[in-house]
Amino acid sequence: MVKKSSYDKVSKEIGQKLKAIRIAKGFTSYENFALENEIDRKQYWRIENGQNLTLKSLIKVLDIHGLSLKKFFTEEI
Repeated sequence: MVKKSSYDKVSKEIGQKLKAIRIAKGFTSYENFALENEIDRKQYWRIENGQNLTLKSLIKVLDIHGLSLKKFFTEEI
């Protein structure tokens, strides 16, 4: 079983990496990114902040960026 503190830490790291990818792709605003890609703004804010992160939402965002799970977890941004 994963400790809640471990889950929170990893979720925040994933969110930070997603934010870095978004910015690197030219989206300075999470709101514009969310609206352009038909993601609820509040939900996307939560994802980037490591809150309420699900595998389904992670895969959806990675698909938008054209990244696989493997590439996301193995390559530096």
